[in-house]
Amino acid sequence: MADSPRRWTVTLTPLRLLVVAATVLVLAGAGIATAVLISGKAGSSHKASGTTTSLPPASSTSTSTTSTQPPAPIHVTSYSPQRGRTGVKGTSGISVTFSAPIAPGSPMPSLTPSEPGNWTVGGSGHRSVVFVPAVPYLPLTEVTLVVPAGTKGIRATDGAHMERRLVDKFRIADGSTSRLQQLLSQLDYSPLAFKPTAQPIAATDATAQRAALFFPPRGTFVWRNRGWPHQLRMLWKAGAYGVMTKGLVMEFEADHGLFTNGTTSTALWRALLTALASREANTGGYNYALGDQRQPESLTIWHDGAVVLHAPANTGISQAPTVDGNFPVFGRFRHQVMRGTNPGGSKYADPVQYVAYFNGGDAVHYIPRSSYGIPQSLGCIELDLADAAKAWPYLAYGTIVTVIN
Repeated sequence: MADSPRRWTVTLTPLRLLVVAATVLVLAGAGIATAVLISGKAGSSHKASGTTTSLPPASSTSTSTTSTQPPAPIHVTSYSPQRGRTGVKGTSGISVTFSAPIAPGSPMPSLTPSEPGNWTVGGSGHRSVVFVPAVPYLPLTEVTLVVPAGTKGIRATDGAHMERRLVDKFRIADGSTSRLQQLLSQLDYSPLAFKPTAQPIAATDATAQRAALFFPPRGTFVWRNRGWPHQLRMLWKAGAYGVMTKGLVMEFEADHGLFTNGTTSTALWRALLTALASREANTGGYNYALGDQRQPESLTIWHDGAVVLHAPANTGISQAPTVDGNFPVFGRFRHQVMRGTNPGGSKYADPVQYVAYFNGGDAVHYIPRSSYGIPQSLGCIELDLADAAKAWPYLAYGTIVTVIN
């Protein structure tokens, strides 16, 4: 009788059963058809179905860790307009270029004052952001550009931020003198009418009106009345900011509660466009005064091209003459005590009425005299009471007083 096959008996504990099951699953996943029976001795192997597989010796498991460094901060490489620059056109774009591409959805720089418009990302490698105002800035506006930093600031595509914010301030250019004269004419402050060559800009078109402040339309000026003297006509020059244009500005400033100095400002340009859009035209006409020192000395006043006063007047004595020239009225008082020093050194304090200052301490006013028409003043133009009362309403802020001879 042949020997019966030898049988192996293996007793497996629960822990060993788990090891066997795990081993079988791993080997099966590797495509090896092997059954492994593990005895109580570690590392032993047994042949089954013609293939032998040995378990590797136990070894410690190592964990590999990689440390990630934060991206290097980005910085501004250039920006325009440059800090402190003046004369920037109100229609110009504002740009900032960075050292790395800007991420989509990144926060954008801020502008004060703000105007309608959008920031766009572009340039070489999407490193620049550009803002073009949809409505041009007003002339002489001071603009502040802030490029934000930190986690709430500009963000690059790799997540980098700026360490320090950038603050840039620049000033918009003044508007065109030609456009200033055109607007004052359209608002009836000027003795000249403006006739545009092309279709007039709509008064309520804010974008076109602001753009025209820097790029005025073409056209011509025509005197409204023929009665103006040649002394006034000689003062006019289109496109030149002379004393006549300064006077027109002062008239407008006085009517609109602005500081009356005949100097352009952002507030002036804004008020001009507001008045144009709301059709707030001047209803007082235009006035002009001429003081003639040829004896008998006189003061003549025109209103809308017609003479409204021609009266005898006193001008300055030789020690304190009335200076020839063209001067806009800059101060008005119904009455005051005029104080000063006489040529001999004594002081005076004279009560006067209907006062209109035109050159330093020189004014047109009433003061009691025994006669008028000869040099008697210390530089002022003196009138009798009735003539001064009639002249005063026409000697408004900005009215040109010309002194000749």
